[in-house]
Amino acid sequence: MKKNILLVEDETILGDIYKSKLESVGYNVIWALTAEEGLKKARKERIDLVLLDILLPKKSGIYFLSEMKKDNKIADITVLVFSNFDDPLTREKAFELGAKEYIIKTSFTAKELVNKVKEYLP
Repeated sequence: MKKNILLVEDETILGDIYKSKLESVGYNVIWALTAEEGLKKARKERIDLVLLDILLPKKSGIYFLSEMKKDNKIADITVLVFSNFDDPLTREKAFELGAKEYIIKTSFTAKELVNKVKEYLP
């Protein structure tokens, strides 16, 4: 059975790139443009891993993590933060809320991202 990745990313160009790259290696990608939409999809679908941007419209990725942690149904899903927002306090908060990685987008190619996902979803 294919592994489901929830991609929470508001930049459509980047979302298209990550989605197609992840799907090309066999993952099923469910894409949300906002934290709120991402939470709805996480609760509705069977999600194996979340790729989460921090800077999103309305509510941030930190909001997503804090709401996720409150919901026992989705609290244990692996989350990799994937953002260009490199703030030490935000990074610390993301780890406190359960993020496994905090990856800076500009430091990673799409292929490197796929390899990182494979570490968590072999």
